[in-house]
Amino acid sequence: MLKQRSSGSNTFNRLPGLSRVLGSLLLAAALTLGGCGLLPEIKDETAGWSAQRIYAEAKDNLNNGNYERAVKLFETLESRYPFGRYAQQAQLEVAYAYYKDNEPISAIAACDRFIKLHPNHPNVDYAYYLKGLANFNDDLGLLGNLVNQDLSERDPRAARDAFLAFKELVTRFPESKYADDATARMKYLVNALAGNEVHVAKYYLKRKAWVAAANRAKEVLKTYPEAPALEEALAIMVVAYDKLELTDLRDDAQRVLTLNFPDSQYAKGVSTEGKAWYRFW
Repeated sequence: MLKQRSSGSNTFNRLPGLSRVLGSLLLAAALTLGGCGLLPEIKDETAGWSAQRIYAEAKDNLNNGNYERAVKLFETLESRYPFGRYAQQAQLEVAYAYYKDNEPISAIAACDRFIKLHPNHPNVDYAYYLKGLANFNDDLGLLGNLVNQDLSERDPRAARDAFLAFKELVTRFPESKYADDATARMKYLVNALAGNEVHVAKYYLKRKAWVAAANRAKEVLKTYPEAPALEEALAIMVVAYDKLELTDLRDDAQRVLTLNFPDSQYAKGVSTEGKAWYRFW
């Protein structure tokens, strides 16, 4: 019994200390909240504005190149009037503002969000088109522009994503006013993607990775049969198969190359020793 009283007594003795801790925390919280009142109040200039007025102000900033300000206004519009027609249009305008501000990742994310939220919207074709443009122009940044690097030498992921966005647009909305331009860009992207495969295949040739070079070149024939890079892909296959001593495959590739590109420098190049050109490439 004495032990129980002692334990209870100790418990009650500790309570004042606990109360002091809680009191200190409450006091600190009160001082923090009270201190907030000392800070200058940030005035919202758009308070009381209608959706139409916010949209008009955001469009003016967008047209004048004030993209960051435009994005903030469009986001304010959507949060304040989430169910109106202006809110839906604001989502598209935000994507365009990010695109113009050289923020392709944010632009693509905004396009994906609009497509997910409004798959049947009358302007969803524009969202696909803008997504394709954002990926299409995604390059190496300032250095890529300065050296004028060919698209075939870059990471092909953005080019593939652009192609898929344009393809979705053309397939789902063939009558869209953006379809013709999307089709033209798709042709360019196909050539660039095929060129990238050839670029990698040539790298494998230099490394004497004959199987990898042949497979990469063969992928061009399979996936991009009408691309200009097909000629060089066939030539790489001839070289790789020759190095692998696969004479039947080598001769088949040579025959296809000569048949489809009779004036090709690869098809008609023969050394003075009577050996095929590919033995000296």
